[in-house]
Amino acid sequence: MVVRLVRYRHEGATGWGVLDDGYISALDGVYDRTADVIERGEADWKSASTTTGDIASADVELLSPVTTPCRVMCQGANYRQHAIESGMNPDNRAFNLFFDKTDASVTGPHAPVVRPGHVTLLDYEIELALVMRTDITAPRTITVEDLPDYIFGVTIANDLSARDVQLPQGQFIKGKSYRGFCPTGPVLAILEPDEFALLNDLDLRLTVNGEQRQFDNTANMLYRPAETLTELSEFCNLSPGDMLLTGTPHGCVATSPPPLVRRLATALLPEDKLWAAFIKQNQRKPYLQPGDVIEASIRNAAGSLDLGTQRTTISAAWLSKGLS
Repeated sequence: MVVRLVRYRHEGATGWGVLDDGYISALDGVYDRTADVIERGEADWKSASTTTGDIASADVELLSPVTTPCRVMCQGANYRQHAIESGMNPDNRAFNLFFDKTDASVTGPHAPVVRPGHVTLLDYEIELALVMRTDITAPRTITVEDLPDYIFGVTIANDLSARDVQLPQGQFIKGKSYRGFCPTGPVLAILEPDEFALLNDLDLRLTVNGEQRQFDNTANMLYRPAETLTELSEFCNLSPGDMLLTGTPHGCVATSPPPLVRRLATALLPEDKLWAAFIKQNQRKPYLQPGDVIEASIRNAAGSLDLGTQRTTISAAWLSKGLS
């Protein structure tokens, strides 16, 4: 049975518990880090999963179930339709696209996110995040059958992205790592080995102010977790509690013109003029504005694997100079 682990703040104290039907059964132990729960909390959360909860989830502040410091690794254009809207041919792409975010971006599932004062093209990206169970310090060949040895659980992440920084400057890590740019949670779902097949059929849905912007299913991933972790292990160490964001579906605000149009534009315009035109054109699109509310959820059709719902409100910068 899937165990829905949450981290929360209640009456001034932070704790961990198992969420079931709107109530939390608290873990007895003290775990400062996600890695602590992974490494020494199994008996505790298994016991809590058999106990009726007495803390209403509505009465607590749900926090990110992934604590910092941690690594936040990411896959790009990993869903077929999103690859197409990003100007790529998914049938002719022979590489898995990797990048990272800093852990300064990690925040809670219901925490407001400040849009930096210099950012106008703030975009959303719902993603299924894998939370690591064990250390990886050398290249590994990881099979589908091995996944329970490497993945502790899964959660929701929103890879918020400042497109007017990421794309014109060519800086993924900067444009995607402003503070709060990775809402995470609310649920960290722990799977039994025979439940990992559920990861192949999960619906990802994101709305802005109630309007659906993204919807797709993990069946449409281009590179799946086992082969991704195998390749990632060739150049990246991973530790318990680190996250791998597995890519976003189509429906982001930012899109890319076809390759021929891009080549023509590059040939006709200097790079600074090209990006100035890009920003001007994109300012007419429905990027995130202060006051917008994003809701993101991941679940399967049967409801046996339900990661809950993030609710993120975008707020304006108090002091834009301090955030530029």
